[in-house]
Amino acid sequence: MARIGSKDTKPELTVRKLLHGLGYRYRLHRRDLPGTPDICFPGRKKAVFVHGCFWHRHGCRRTTTPGTRTSYWTQKFDQNVVRDRRNLTDLDELGWKTLVVWECEVADLASLTERLVAFLSENPRDLEPAGAG
Repeated sequence: MARIGSKDTKPELTVRKLLHGLGYRYRLHRRDLPGTPDICFPGRKKAVFVHGCFWHRHGCRRTTTPGTRTSYWTQKFDQNVVRDRRNLTDLDELGWKTLVVWECEVADLASLTERLVAFLSENPRDLEPAGAG
């Protein structure tokens, strides 16, 4: 468990390669933002987190709990979920839009591509009423 890194994971690299292939340019691991998002688009004020299903408790088949020291792991996972929620809220309060990509979603590249393009093409000005601003 200790050897599992928080940066440059296989799912994250897959998402980055996909985004780059689509022509998007981004910044990595902005430490000045809450939660240090994996991928940031500063001009758009959008951030993407690539979460592992096991560590961040997605609820899919990969969300297992080790059989030993169960109370330790349950507490650790609960803290991760609370921290993730707080980071998303903090980013929202700063005016950033966020997207969470789960590890299990990376297997379906077509669906993932649609989600990413939809998220990144959202323009806040499109949501304003006509004549505003």
